[in-house]
Amino acid sequence: MMDGLFKSMNISGSGMSAERFRLNIISQNLSNANTTRTDNGGPYRRKSVSFEEVLNGSMSNSESFGGVKVSSINEDQAPFRLEYEPDNPDADENGYVRYPNVNALREMIDMISAQRAYEFNATAVNTAKTMYNSALNIGK
Repeated sequence: MMDGLFKSMNISGSGMSAERFRLNIISQNLSNANTTRTDNGGPYRRKSVSFEEVLNGSMSNSESFGGVKVSSINEDQAPFRLEYEPDNPDADENGYVRYPNVNALREMIDMISAQRAYEFNATAVNTAKTMYNSALNIGK
């Protein structure tokens, strides 16, 4: 009984956790938007997050949705931004510096999307909590 009672809260909680992780990756992208040299030697590559559903077996042995989780962190293979800066120590033989493939506008749009998804899940948790409290007060 208790499993079913809190299932919606657990599903929304998993969504909140996944979106918080996505926000961390977006923040990492923004903070490295001008990093021309990483430990791997080249410019920073934009990262994105992929989610997948979490399936839980139910009593009928069929699969039922149980939330969401981060399945992978992917590096964007888009080309780097080239800027002509012949005096930069990271410039190539033609004077061009390769900058990360991070677009601040795209990151801000992704950040707003992740923030809204987080808020929707938080609202669902609060609504479920209110419903459960109302149900408990019926017997009083």
